[in-house]
Amino acid sequence: MRRQDGGPLLPAAALSPYIRAVAAPDPLLVFDRTVLRRRRDRAARGWDSQAFLKREIAERLVERLDDVRRSFALALDLGCHGDEIATALQRSDQGDRKTVGQLIRSDLGLTFARRAAGSAVVADEEALPFAAASFDLVMSAMSLHWVNDLPGTLIQIGRILKPDGLFLGAMLGGGTLWQLRQALAAAESEIEGGLSPRVSPFADLRDAAGLLQRAGFALPVADGETIDVEYESALALMRDLGAMGEGNLVLERRRGMARRATLLRAAEIYTERFTGASGRVMASFEVLFLHGWTPHASQPKPLKPGSAVLRLAEALDTAEHSAGEKVERS
Repeated sequence: MRRQDGGPLLPAAALSPYIRAVAAPDPLLVFDRTVLRRRRDRAARGWDSQAFLKREIAERLVERLDDVRRSFALALDLGCHGDEIATALQRSDQGDRKTVGQLIRSDLGLTFARRAAGSAVVADEEALPFAAASFDLVMSAMSLHWVNDLPGTLIQIGRILKPDGLFLGAMLGGGTLWQLRQALAAAESEIEGGLSPRVSPFADLRDAAGLLQRAGFALPVADGETIDVEYESALALMRDLGAMGEGNLVLERRRGMARRATLLRAAEIYTERFTGASGRVMASFEVLFLHGWTPHASQPKPLKPGSAVLRLAEALDTAEHSAGEKVERS
């Protein structure tokens, strides 16, 4: 089997010694990843016209890599889509500097893997088939928000990184499409007399750094940015989400087609509440950026309690009082 550019689509065995066989975990299921795989393959066929959001997120992720003044011999793009991270890396490299020596692409969808311009493997983020300590860098943009067991996947990412390896991730956060959630909830309650999860739940920023720490990463950092996108209408937004493969994947969603009346009413509510000065509706995508290193002896460590060489009172140029001592306020 060959990719679109004529190059080989590598089976897992061809990446030995970086590949090992693993059994799929059995976490508490939230998302229907069988449907996700089918949607990813369908989205790949017209991806060039739908890649704007992934392209923007990949460029912002690579900008964060530019702040790390070192090179990485072997890197993994986890959830490569249309090679947006590879393209952003090529743009960021200047002069003799080459941030990544070799980039391995992986994607849940076969069609995206076949499109890749370099070595690619079909891999599930929930059961990574790579050997321990294989990569110097793992990057992932707009893929991890569909993982059922995110802590487990982060642990797997840490396992396949070498000591002092870097993980950089960007995933959609809980504030994504809050306007659409409101409009759909109002319309469904009004017309169908009840609610179902029509927009998938994602992680919150306040939990992101803690997840990295729980997974064993050192120096964990998480921050968020919001990307606002204008659409001609709410229905255009819904069509775009479907074309990107980013539609609702909650297992407990209502099966079958949504009622036409509900969708039309949701579009009306969306227009009433969220039309901007341009006359177009606004959709917000919250992006969580995750940054963590696998532990290594060379990394900075916090000082032991009582080892400080300067008292806080001296640094603040103020008087020091023992605990329980009453201080009169002037």
